[in-house]
Amino acid sequence: MPQFGDMEISARNQLPGKVVSTKLGSIMAEVTVEVDPATIVAAITRSSVEHLNLQPGDSVRVIIKSTEVMIAK
Repeated sequence: MPQFGDMEISARNQLPGKVVSTKLGSIMAEVTVEVDPATIVAAITRSSVEHLNLQPGDSVRVIIKSTEVMIAK
């Protein structure tokens, strides 16, 4: 199982990146992370951003855990 610090997690899709920006709303927040060569925008709670003290330039891992991925053409 993949490890995150001292904690094991079941998510296998982990992408290291750097926080580019945070946009805080009253309840939710948008966190933009540069995951070379792409950018991922995550919607998480404002309290999570504050608890993690996410700041531009912070090294983070984007962990993707999803029941489905859809592609349309």
